Amino acid sequence: MATTAQEVFVETVRVLPLTERLRLAALILQDLTQAGVSVVDSSDAWSELDISDLTTFSLQYATELYPEDEELV
Repeated sequence: MATTAQEVFVETVRVLPLTERLRLAALILQDLTQAGVSVVDSSDAWSELDISDLTTFSLQYATELYPEDEELV
């Protein structure tokens, strides 16, 4: 049985279809907002980690949209 968030993601979430993954993300966020948990840093500055995370996500998303085996032109 998975014991960490990373293990749960790899073993359970990653294998779900995209629509189910999005539904799960919405459920988690809804649960957090109802619990009153504040995990958002409200500072105006972006850290190097923020920029790195955004870059990683953007590249992963672009890879899903434009797979290498698909011709763009």
